[in-house]
Amino acid sequence: MTGWRRLTSPRPYTFLTCTAAAGALLITGCGALPGASGVSREPVTVVTWAPDGSTGPNTENMAGMTAMARAYARWVNNNGGLDGHKLRVITCNEEDSSIGAGDCARRAVAEKAVAVVGSYSPEGHSFMGTLEAAGIPYIGGYGASAEEFTSYNSYPVNGGQPALLAGNAKQLARGCERVSLVRPDTLGGDGQAWLLNTGLKEEKRPASADIRAAEAATSYDQAAEQALEGAGPSGGCVTAVLGDRTETFFDSFRRLEPAEGSVRISSVLGSVGQPLINSTGGRNSPFEGAYVTGWYPESGDARWDEMREVIQKHAFGDNRIDPDDTGVQTTWIAYTALKEIVTVIDAPHITGGKITTALNRGAEVDTGGLTPTLRWRYEDTLGSSAYPRIVNRKVTFQVVRKGRLVAEKKGFVDVTNTLSEASAKG
Repeated sequence: MTGWRRLTSPRPYTFLTCTAAAGALLITGCGALPGASGVSREPVTVVTWAPDGSTGPNTENMAGMTAMARAYARWVNNNGGLDGHKLRVITCNEEDSSIGAGDCARRAVAEKAVAVVGSYSPEGHSFMGTLEAAGIPYIGGYGASAEEFTSYNSYPVNGGQPALLAGNAKQLARGCERVSLVRPDTLGGDGQAWLLNTGLKEEKRPASADIRAAEAATSYDQAAEQALEGAGPSGGCVTAVLGDRTETFFDSFRRLEPAEGSVRISSVLGSVGQPLINSTGGRNSPFEGAYVTGWYPESGDARWDEMREVIQKHAFGDNRIDPDDTGVQTTWIAYTALKEIVTVIDAPHITGGKITTALNRGAEVDTGGLTPTLRWRYEDTLGSSAYPRIVNRKVTFQVVRKGRLVAEKKGFVDVTNTLSEASAKG
């Protein structure tokens, strides 16, 4: 989860590009797909969007997600397509703006897309209404907007930031006597504090010291001082959830932390992830020893091997795709879901309506253990007033050891009770 400001078998192959539609990717041999038989199956058109090449001081660049979508299309079309359907992937630069998000949604309508898959945008208010009106489901978004967890048109594969914060409380409660939370001084930040404190209370720990911080600060010395005071001289923890400013905060924190101190640091994936650990020194990173709560298994887990193989063989060295990046992982899981849903439908012509019907009637998605089995019937959703569309209420506990994120606790941790309690009283 990057930039939370509101609230991822080898074989020889050949391919030909059989369409020149601008912005579209249709990679397959000309003619019938391998494995397809009987009635001709029409191509399936989907859209993936994300900020691509954004350069503003506070903008995100999630180009790995659209690049992953293209690599997936090459791979799946070279291996029979989606249940015999050619996969046509259109990518759109969301530009990390409300205008860009709206433009991408209108592009999906114009291209007659049957779904938007594995995308990133915090601007749900700018795109979800357009998709709802056109009957285009939003499958496996990153979880960066509140609308992904409230709209009947959304089919999320993770629990977004709410699940991470609920899980972070449980992870911290295992070994922290006191907790300081450093979070944005925004309405969304208020929600972060409420979720974390609900989880701490559930684990019979005291409420966190709530440290509000400016989102766009270049230094966090004052916040770091307050966080250290709140955590105490020993046995305490400091968790920071500031998106791409989390690194800046911990730079300030490490400068002020006493040499003899024993304060543990923590965050959630997206604010801290393997790419950031690598870029800040690996084994010598300031995040060594940090607790990190995530949605999926650690990036070195064998369950990611197929994704890594696809990237190696079908991304053609595209350095935008980092298999350790949570956005790339989310896009892979979203396309895994799409493939299984199209297979369940088993029809010559796939529409957004057919996909929505299959999802609402309980089509199951097995992600190979990267998430629990996913299903989006009404009875599968959390159903709370704040997060009605969450179906995956499980997280993972990780820790940074020798410069790598590894499992701190095996398996998934269920945070349903915390999410429900926070929603009921929030």
